[in-house]
Amino acid sequence: MSEIYDIGYRHYDGPRLGRGYSTRALTVHSLRGVFGLGRPARSKIVPFALVGIMFIPAIVSIAIMALAQQRGIPYSGFAVVMQAVVAIFLAAQAPAVVAPDLRYRVLPLYLSRPVSITEYVGAKVAAMTVAVFALIAAPLTLAYVGELVVDMPGPPATGEYLGAMLMALVLALLLSAFGLALASFTPRRGLGVASVITVYLLSSASVPVIYATFAETGNVETAKWAWLANPFWLVDSVQSWLFGTPPHSIEGDYPNGPASALLLVVLIAVGLLALALRYRKAAAR
Repeated sequence: MSEIYDIGYRHYDGPRLGRGYSTRALTVHSLRGVFGLGRPARSKIVPFALVGIMFIPAIVSIAIMALAQQRGIPYSGFAVVMQAVVAIFLAAQAPAVVAPDLRYRVLPLYLSRPVSITEYVGAKVAAMTVAVFALIAAPLTLAYVGELVVDMPGPPATGEYLGAMLMALVLALLLSAFGLALASFTPRRGLGVASVITVYLLSSASVPVIYATFAETGNVETAKWAWLANPFWLVDSVQSWLFGTPPHSIEGDYPNGPASALLLVVLIAVGLLALALRYRKAAAR
């Protein structure tokens, strides 16, 4: 004999926070995941160890300013000098942002709420961008504050510091777009780490070889374009053009500034588009 129970279903009368709140919540959740917050202790070892390594040059620079009254690593060249650490951070943490949702196939669950593919991708890119920017900007800011406290002769390099902070944000967006796009092509975190670090190593190791090959044949102007194959030197070339800072490539030379800026914008757009298309395909399954 069947029975009917009144379990009290009622309409929801509470506040409706909307799509913006859902996107912000996803961004914060993804950002916490980058640094292993809310996860086991082993998830925090790699990101916070790399953060600690990034602070070492800033501390050394402050010591040099205090003892020798000379600046250490220039603000404009900090990201280039520390590019290996930033690349390892991106490779290690980008898969943590995208792989779990793909592996456990929860993307349709996210999209069943008022969150579109664009908002989902935007939240993931924003979280990774903030994380990479913080990784670069925090030691830069420490070094700048140290310069103010030490009170070196002459005015502080405020303009160079602000320019470096702006370009750190642009670099973080470029790295995040491509890093997440590469990591999203596999639900396995290990393969995602390998794909990101392999692309970085290829771009970093091949650039000097390509430059030397063209330079030895007398095509010096063509050789300059080789530096733009590496994202760190690409952003540094735009920084050098915009703010007049010295180039930090090995040969100290870059091609036309506006062309570098245009290439930078195109690459960011391509990375975002590739990530959106990848998730659109994953959501359709």
